[in-house]
Order: sequence, then C-alpha cells, then structure tokens
Amino acid sequence: MQYKNKVLVNTTIGSFMALLDSNIVLISLPTIISSLPGTSTFEGLWIIMGYTLVTASFLLTFGRLADIFGRVRLYNLGFALFTAGSALCSIAPNGISLVLFRFVQGTGGALLFANSTAIITDAFPVEERGRAIGINQVAGTFGSVSGLVAGGILTGILGWRSIFWINIPFGILGTFWAYTKLKEISKPLRSEKIDYVGNILFASGLSISLFSLTFGSVAGWQPVYYFGIIAGVVLLILFGMYERRVMYPMMDLSLFRITRFTAGIASNLLSSIARGAVSLILVFYFQGVEGLDPLKSGILLLPFSVAFVTFGPLSGYLSDKYGQLKFVIAGLTTATVAIFIFAFFPYGSSYYLLIIPMVLAGAGGGMFVAPNVASIMNSVPVARRGVASGMSSTLVNTGFLISLGLAFAIMTSRVPLGTLQLIFAGQSVTIPEGAKSSFVSGIHETFLIMGFINLAAILPSYMAARRK
Repeated sequence: MQYKNKVLVNTTIGSFMALLDSNIVLISLPTIISSLPGTSTFEGLWIIMGYTLVTASFLLTFGRLADIFGRVRLYNLGFALFTAGSALCSIAPNGISLVLFRFVQGTGGALLFANSTAIITDAFPVEERGRAIGINQVAGTFGSVSGLVAGGILTGILGWRSIFWINIPFGILGTFWAYTKLKEISKPLRSEKIDYVGNILFASGLSISLFSLTFGSVAGWQPVYYFGIIAGVVLLILFGMYERRVMYPMMDLSLFRITRFTAGIASNLLSSIARGAVSLILVFYFQGVEGLDPLKSGILLLPFSVAFVTFGPLSGYLSDKYGQLKFVIAGLTTATVAIFIFAFFPYGSSYYLLIIPMVLAGAGGGMFVAPNVASIMNSVPVARRGVASGMSSTLVNTGFLISLGLAFAIMTSRVPLGTLQLIFAGQSVTIPEGAKSSFVSGIHETFLIMGFINLAAILPSYMAARRK
C-alpha cells in the first residue's frame, strides 16, 4: 500500500470514530441516566455537550502545537488518548465520572480532528487532495449520523457501555498503525516558541462563551449565562489584540490576507451554523410531531447521510480536475434550496416527500465540504497547515454549537423548554394535538433563518471565484 493511502485509511478511521462518539451517546442517554446512580438530567446534558465543547475549544491550540512539535506525533497521541478515554467511559461508576472521562475522549478527538486534514494534505499531491479529503470528511459525517442508529442498536442488545467498547479494538489498532506507519513529512517549527498567553486567552474565551450559549439555550437562561457570553467575547477580543503583538502568535492572522483562505473559512463557519442543527430539528419533528421513538427517528435520517456519502468523494474527485470554488458554490446553493424546502414543508405530508430535501441537503453538504477544505489547505504555506486545519475544524464545531443554541432559542419561543430537553436527551415525547401546529411553526421559522445564513455563506466563495 502506498504511503498516501495508509494515511488516508488511518485518518479516515480516526475521523469516523471521533464523530461517531459525538452522537452515539444521544440515543443511549435515557438508559445512562437511569442506570448510573445519582445522575441528573443536567449531568446528562454535560455527557453529550462536554465532548463537543472540549473538542471545539482546543482544536486551534492543537493545530498550532502540531506545527511546532509535529502533526503525526500529536495525531498519534490523540488516537491513544481517545482510545483510553473510551475505555474509561465504559467503566464509569457514576454520572460525574462519565462527564470527566468524556472530556478525556474529547481531548483525544480534538487532536485527531486538528491534524488529520493537515496530514492528508502533506501526503497527497495537489491534484488528488480533494478526493482524499472528501473521503475523510464523508467518513466523519457518516460516523456522526450513523451514531444515532448504532447507539440505539448497541444499547438495546448489549447495554449502554457497549457504545464505548466498540472504540477500544479499533482504537488500539489505529494507534499502533499510526505509530508504526505514519511519518513526519513537513518540518516542525521547533525554533518557534509556544504562545502560552494566546492559548489561554483563546481556549478560555471560546469555551466560556460556547458553554454559556449552548447551556443557556438548552438548560434555560440565567444571569450567569449572559455574563459568561460577555466574558468569553471580551477574552476573545483580548486574544485578537494580543496576537498582533506577539512574535510567534498562536493564530497566524496574516493568513487572512490570502483571499481563498478567508473565503473558505467564512463559508465554513456560516455553512456550519446553517446545517449544524438540521438533523436535530428533524429529530424534533419525528419525535415531537410524528411520535416516533429515538431509534426510528435516527433511521429516518439515513437518506441525508447516504446522499452525503455519495456526493462527498465524487465532488472531491471532480474538484481536483475542474477547481474547488465551482463545487463549493454549487454545494452551498443546493443545500440552501434544501433548507428553504424544509422551511415550507407542510405538516402531515408523506415521509417520502421529506426524503427529497434530505437528499438535497446531504448532496449539497457533500459537494461543499471536501472542495472547501481542500481550497483552504491548498491556499496556505506548508508550515501553516496545522494551524489552518485547526482553524477550519474549530469553526465547524463552533458553528454547530451556535446552530444548536439558535435552534433552541427559536423553538423555546413556541414550545416548553422541558419538552425540547426530553427530545434532546433522546426520550420519547408526545405533544398534544393542539400544540403541534405551534411546534411545526417553530421548526419552519428555524429552517427559514438557517436558509438565509446558508445563502450568505455563498457570498465569500463567490467573491473569491470572481477575483480569481
């Protein structure tokens, strides 16, 4: 097997596992809460959200450290840490320990996310990068969606601890394989110093603001959450001011002078905000309106993931030949059309009609992601690929959490927060017939706003294409 293909297989396994565990807990959460002594619903939310919050907060830090110490070295550490975290989660004696072990798992996942794209970019020639990144990104998205189904099946047959068992053999294999077969192609910038102040300011600012936004939306707004958002934003502003003065900044702000990099980053964030909560809103619809259980709701989302898996590698392959920006714009346009169809989809219509926008949304996402990431990575110098990959992945995770908070904020204006919390925790909910129209109205309003955000995501890439 050629070295580039070893890289692709290993990083694809890593991406699949890391994103699988972002959702696999969702379906199992009611069983986890009832099985672990003294576990509250709030701790249950931490079990779900803690993983994503830790991942989002440390991606950029790990990307920068990878440029200094070596991408493969930190990637190997991430695989080992993710595997160890999974093993610890499987033996957690109570809810608090499971939350802490999920932090360990999320830290490993952040190391995998921050470095996999950069390692692929190093290993593949320019004319093959789109296809390789497409396969990697598709595997991750498929893991995220299939986690909804896998969690229900494994929990029903073997119990909730089995959702973490499956990571252990693959994690050990992936760790050993990465350690023995992957090699450092880029030259680490060991002469550059670590920006400790910048790392602390960024990680603290992002984690505090995202925690306050998501938990304020999901758990109910309290003064402490408003204060947290303000404090987090202030820390991020201080981070931006500090980075302009330090010799070896954590975030290389000069990258924003590169038109294609800036366009790709901006489109990535806006698109992530628009599509982040699509699956969650559809789960709200299936469980709250149609009255289905969590497992069936997860299965009904499969058309979305199948379309993404189909179009992702194809778009990556074609974009290598005909240029990335064309497929970025086509993907965003297709996804925008799908989200607007969701916004006006009539309540009570056949599920088979709903498949149409789901397929369009999946196809649009698949067409967009790989060419956009390839465009970002191709635009930066080799020595900055680690931090560029970290910035790109950070925005995807940040956009997802913002999307989640936005969806909850809109939906809670229509239905009680407690109802949304039960659905989010994977529990079956029956909404009274008289309240369903208001519930559906909230879903339509959420999709309408998401549609305009995704429409705005087209503009940066369109302007970059015009300048080219």
